[in-house]
Amino acid sequence: MLKLRNLILVLGMLMSPLAASDTRVSIGIGINVPAYPTLVRVPDYPVYYAPQLQANYFFYDGMYWVYQDDNWYASSWYNGPWGYVERARVPVFILRVPVRYYRSPPPHFHGWGPDAPPRWGDHWGRDWEQRRSDWNDWDRRAAPRPAPLPTYQRQYSEDRYPRQVEQQYRLQQQYRYQPREPVVRERYRPRGQGQGQGRGQGQGRDRN
Repeated sequence: MLKLRNLILVLGMLMSPLAASDTRVSIGIGINVPAYPTLVRVPDYPVYYAPQLQANYFFYDGMYWVYQDDNWYASSWYNGPWGYVERARVPVFILRVPVRYYRSPPPHFHGWGPDAPPRWGDHWGRDWEQRRSDWNDWDRRAAPRPAPLPTYQRQYSEDRYPRQVEQQYRLQQQYRYQPREPVVRERYRPRGQGQGQGRGQGQGRDRN
């Protein structure tokens, strides 16, 4: 039932001309993280993963990322609310994380090399691969520094967790990091401020 409900939500968003690229749309994805998770850096990548969670859960560029049911979701807080991220807008460094760091890999990952990223082009098809043809073409020596972890969120767990996006944004002022990815910068802005401009910047591409 959960997968069917998620599918209905995602299909509804894809039919909306605004939601397809908007990480602000709140979605229930069935992940509950009651306390700030342990995050460990993926060696040589500006990405962290959560080894103690049975979920494909990452942190990159000031946001948490979850891969579930073949979709990507993001949030600026460790337990959501989560927003759907169009495949064409998922940052390249998230796509490059090796298979071994997916704690709940889907069946189609089986047989793929653990030290290589998932074969997104093979799985998502030629159209996606043509749009993101250079997603895995990079110089590891030129990788950006990882964003600092927003450890201030440790004090907000269970009943103290801020559920409203506006409340989360106010508390987020404690985190001074300036994100680099266009899709992340959109999520870091308060509602109604510059969203139109943000959607037009970098859609369908990411800096690497």
